[in-house]
Amino acid sequence: MIAAARRYSQGKAHPAPVSIDGLVHHVPPANTFDWIGLTDPTPEEMEQVRRQYDLHPLAVEDALNPQQLPKVEAYGRQLFVVARTATLGADEQIEYGQTAIFLCAHSVITVRIGSARAHHDLRRTLEADPLRLSEGADYVLHAVLDFIVDGYQPVMDELEDVAQSIEEAAIDAFPAPGTIRRIFRLRRQLRRFERVIGPMEEVCVKLAEAELPHVDPSARIWFRDVLDHVRRALARMRGLKETLAAIVETASLLEQHRQGDMTRQLASWAAILAVPTAIAGIYGMNFEFMPELHWRYAYYVVLSAIIAACTGLWWRFRAIGWL
Repeated sequence: MIAAARRYSQGKAHPAPVSIDGLVHHVPPANTFDWIGLTDPTPEEMEQVRRQYDLHPLAVEDALNPQQLPKVEAYGRQLFVVARTATLGADEQIEYGQTAIFLCAHSVITVRIGSARAHHDLRRTLEADPLRLSEGADYVLHAVLDFIVDGYQPVMDELEDVAQSIEEAAIDAFPAPGTIRRIFRLRRQLRRFERVIGPMEEVCVKLAEAELPHVDPSARIWFRDVLDHVRRALARMRGLKETLAAIVETASLLEQHRQGDMTRQLASWAAILAVPTAIAGIYGMNFEFMPELHWRYAYYVVLSAIIAACTGLWWRFRAIGWL
């Protein structure tokens, strides 16, 4: 549907909405532009806007394709930008949407598909600052991209909280199989995030550095700010991916250490118990002439020797940290 259709002159909105009837209208005067916002439009609605603003058919086709990766293309004197939105849904799944933006001489058209974040609040914020809005349609392009990129930060915040809770639990005990599967699911989500959102960096680089239609050179500083936000989100994503990989490795090392402690303890007690076992085995043999069998104090001497040997071994293992 057509969510909003407003005309702005000198940064102020006209009281009457723009009529979308598929007819080519007269070019508006200088310092005036239309901002048309569409949400999950039908092909018929998109065709009306295409005819009215003479949009390039290839760009319109890409705008209706929800699987487009971020890109920026110039079709003659029209600039076409595709950006991807991201929100964290149920079961820690990152859900993606798409916003296509047409930038023309006197119009900016946003086509939102599969994105839950509407532009109503953004439009009201811009309308409250006529000075900025009077800079033209390229400033609206910047504002929409900045709005989309800022939406990546809450996703990273929530995933970092999840990773921190998993990391703290892994210090006390080796992760359960369900937790390990959760870690790999998160890593798979982050790899997809990098594949889907990564091209946004190239889009912002072009907008900040290249000569593009209807992007004033003085506006490039705004796109450099968006580029910084994109790079920050991607850096957090890569750091989070490394953290999840390190959790498994660290947990494995800690588990090996715990198993090593248990093995040393078992080996120490086995060595201590081996002393009385060996001596008892010797005296359990059926020999007629066994030494000390007929000595009155032999039992006490042998028992004392066993206790002394076991105590010595216990002290030694305790001293080296095995017990």
